[in-house]
Amino acid sequence: MTEDTQRLLEEMRAEATEELTHNIMPYWIKRMPDNRRGGFYGRIDGHDNIIEDAPRGAILNARILWSFSAAYITVRDPVYLGMATRARDYILEHFFDDKHGGTYWSLDSSGKPLETKKQIYSLAFFIYALTWYHMATGDRESLDRAISLFRLIEKYSFDSDHEGYLEAFTRTWEEIADLRLSEKDANEKKTMNTHLHLLEAYTSLFRVWPDPLLRNRLAGLVRIFTEKIVDPVTSHLNLFFDEEWHCRSTLVSYGHDIEASWLLLEAAGALGEGDSVRGTVLRIAAAAHEGLAEDGSLFYERDDAAGHFDRDRHWWVQAEAVAGFMNTWQLSGDAGWLELAYSVFKYIRTHLIDSKNGEWYWSIRADGTVNRDEDKAGFWKCPYHNSRMCLGIMTGIQGPDGKKR
Repeated sequence: MTEDTQRLLEEMRAEATEELTHNIMPYWIKRMPDNRRGGFYGRIDGHDNIIEDAPRGAILNARILWSFSAAYITVRDPVYLGMATRARDYILEHFFDDKHGGTYWSLDSSGKPLETKKQIYSLAFFIYALTWYHMATGDRESLDRAISLFRLIEKYSFDSDHEGYLEAFTRTWEEIADLRLSEKDANEKKTMNTHLHLLEAYTSLFRVWPDPLLRNRLAGLVRIFTEKIVDPVTSHLNLFFDEEWHCRSTLVSYGHDIEASWLLLEAAGALGEGDSVRGTVLRIAAAAHEGLAEDGSLFYERDDAAGHFDRDRHWWVQAEAVAGFMNTWQLSGDAGWLELAYSVFKYIRTHLIDSKNGEWYWSIRADGTVNRDEDKAGFWKCPYHNSRMCLGIMTGIQGPDGKKR
């Protein structure tokens, strides 16, 4: 490693530590806890107003649990542990369906079930978060709950005929007409997004519970990405599929491309097979590179077939670009990738961070203005992508052998 590279890394680590501990985490600690009804508020709008009666989403709560558990492991701040425990206790009490198994998609502001469908995407995030809380504390119940969710996914969602996982079910695990995570998604049986976060969740669970079936399913997810999801021509990720893995989308998501590149390497590394995906990972990163703007940021998405190009710079896309480009640098040895990561990191510091009120804005629009129409915190705006980026910079990015650098 050259002296210039070392100085750049030290600068990034210092600034990431400052950002995590003095901006991101304090915002969530001070603004989000609902001290009257327990747990956390469901939404803070783009002007930093708390919406007290907003529904409470599964993804928001799972990601709060993951973020504070992971931050506690690195920083050891007892306040972080308190926030993680608050999230864990609320999740176990309110989000778990004790009658039919699994977890609810959303609650009302009083903590009662609102949308009761079983969305596999959200079960994956609860596995991920509870596993990391177990890693932070040794809490056995959290691990047992994560394992129970894994078994339910395998029982109801795994497609034994065509591999992969079906998207969603009713509360009682029957077929459901609307499989989508949100209105912008295609209503298809299988999606890249759900498989990506199952990959992420199963990787973490496997590290603490190396069950033979879990190992088999994790290896299967790695294979699904390399053989079915990654486009063999473009190396972008295809996003939506029917039950038999016929692609039903022409959309390119640059953020998901770069996020998948390092999560795929992490998964294969946990299995001791990191070298087997090296070429695929580098090709995915190169495909994501196509979305770079001249100012060093990463555009949101493109669909040439529909004549659509969204040039907004979303908060999570920039965070994943930093993590993914750093991972590509370590995997390839090409310092140019680290310089790209630094450029995106600089864009984040200059444009996306709200240094006055805390946290990050949802996005910077294509015309350069701040997007305050979307939430500061909410169903999808969580401390997960940006805290994970900071922690990755602070502790090192995953290598092909599954070890941190």
